[in-house]
Amino acid sequence: MVLPKYMRLRGYKCFNYIHKFARRYNSHSLLLKVVKANTKLASTRDKPYEKKSFRWAISISTKVSKKAVERNRLRRLLHCHLRKRINKTNSLNGYWALLSLRPNSLNKNQEILLEECDNLLHNAGILK
Repeated sequence: MVLPKYMRLRGYKCFNYIHKFARRYNSHSLLLKVVKANTKLASTRDKPYEKKSFRWAISISTKVSKKAVERNRLRRLLHCHLRKRINKTNSLNGYWALLSLRPNSLNKNQEILLEECDNLLHNAGILK
């Protein structure tokens, strides 16, 4: 299941802002970028939700896999995992995050990949 609309991050200005100003947390197969939200950059249709939630995006390059089916499988796996983890915490309202997968992440076992994701979330202070 995908993230709800109020938790999704979209728009190239938001992504450029994240790439430029975010704090980075690395693991072997994942990269997490977290930044304080800039609500001026959010699209106008997102205004009702702008301060309501912690917004996410997941980026999976074609370097990970050329097949869209495999990339979408990884995306769905991470969306479901993040949705379970993030719904428990409300202390992050007003922040944006981008989770990127590295090319070696396709060869990893799902449990190991989700454990790395949890470690990154813990390092970033998202999970306590």
